[in-house]
Amino acid sequence: MSFICRFAPSPTGPLHIGGVRTALFNWLLAKKNKGKYFLRIEDTDKERSKDEFKKQIISSLAWLGIEHDDKEYIQSKNINKHVAVAKELLKKGFAYKCYCSEEEINEQKAKCKKQGIPYLYNRKWRDTKDLEIPKDVMPVIRFKSKISGNTIIKDLVQGERNISNSTIEDFVILRKDNTPTYQLSATVDDHEMKITHIIRGDDHMINSFKQKQIYNAMGWEVPNFAHIPLIHSEKGKKLSKRDNASTLEDYVKIGIISDALRNYLLRLGWSYKDKEIFSKQESIDLFDLSGVGKSPSKLDMNRIYSINETYIKTINEKELFNFFKEYVSKYKKPINQTKENVLFKSMNFLKNKAKTLEDIWNNAQYIINDKIEIGADDKKLIDDLSKKVINEFISEYEKLSSLSREALEPLIKSLIDKYRTNFKGVGQPLRIALVGSRFGPGLYDVILSLEKSEVIKRLKNIL
Repeated sequence: MSFICRFAPSPTGPLHIGGVRTALFNWLLAKKNKGKYFLRIEDTDKERSKDEFKKQIISSLAWLGIEHDDKEYIQSKNINKHVAVAKELLKKGFAYKCYCSEEEINEQKAKCKKQGIPYLYNRKWRDTKDLEIPKDVMPVIRFKSKISGNTIIKDLVQGERNISNSTIEDFVILRKDNTPTYQLSATVDDHEMKITHIIRGDDHMINSFKQKQIYNAMGWEVPNFAHIPLIHSEKGKKLSKRDNASTLEDYVKIGIISDALRNYLLRLGWSYKDKEIFSKQESIDLFDLSGVGKSPSKLDMNRIYSINETYIKTINEKELFNFFKEYVSKYKKPINQTKENVLFKSMNFLKNKAKTLEDIWNNAQYIINDKIEIGADDKKLIDDLSKKVINEFISEYEKLSSLSREALEPLIKSLIDKYRTNFKGVGQPLRIALVGSRFGPGLYDVILSLEKSEVIKRLKNIL
């Protein structure tokens, strides 16, 4: 069978990390089965939908490597079709006009709340022909849900799910202003787009039961549903937009590499044997819904950092530098070409103590900045003995005809022996003078990454 999947976000805010995983699973299922994957922007909520969020969603998914087929599908452009289907359901007897006022609905809700029972519309206008139609109330159109029996969904992740039809209310499909609701629009669009498989969060399960009834009423083929467990915060609660790491942008800003984040999200609720790291192609080849768990997945920032660190240390340095440049262009100040060349040559060691691109940026400040700022605590470490070490290093360093680790090591060792100290006793004051901190990249790497004249200038500045 053909596989046609979709991701259908609403452009009402930044792309949520749970939505990103949903998009990834849909994309993988389509690609694994040589099918199609579409992006549908559900922008029918005109008050909350923003063009900036639509652009952000599209660019974010592209950044992650989740490419959709064809142009993105804009839901608002198909409203006329949604309305037409609502009227067809009305004509066929699967829907009806409801003239209940907002006051009546609110009274019903208040009554149910007082009784401690879930609110369900009382179906006042479902079948009666005796009620007088009020002149001052514009009707909504409600779907005539089944009252008896059960609705069954054979979920590809959760297994067979069964719900009593008596618990499904007669839900609104067309508002008073003639605009369609989510239940109607999503169902019509999925049918129009010939969607065969729908992967979404298990909080959509009730929506799937409602939408299946619309499919059946219209005589349409029902797609395959797969409801994946939600992502929980590190505290074990449902991840919300108020959490610090809830949106894709949160991860991009701290310097998480796209490949690493995609790998982490793949493993968040899905597994394949004991394998942890997957290339993009491996993800496509190995993905299967049978590997998706039924329990909520807990976000683990330490695991994200760990996977990101693995990528930083293992991908080739040209690729890493391109990730770094992209990150810097978005969130940091511009770097001139000369400094870029030095940074590229220095990637082999700048990455060693980095878990994120932000760490690489911080480790590279001594290259990026022409003037080194030394903190008060580090300045205190430059005592008289440190100054003697620095002075003598300058004297011997100036004599070197060629610069290499092999040339520097004997120089450092001679200073260690002369002043009866250890590597820290010599290396620490030199690193502070060159980098601005006792912490940072290896001493030999720092010295060799800077021009000889720059090394000498910085060392003299601290004396």
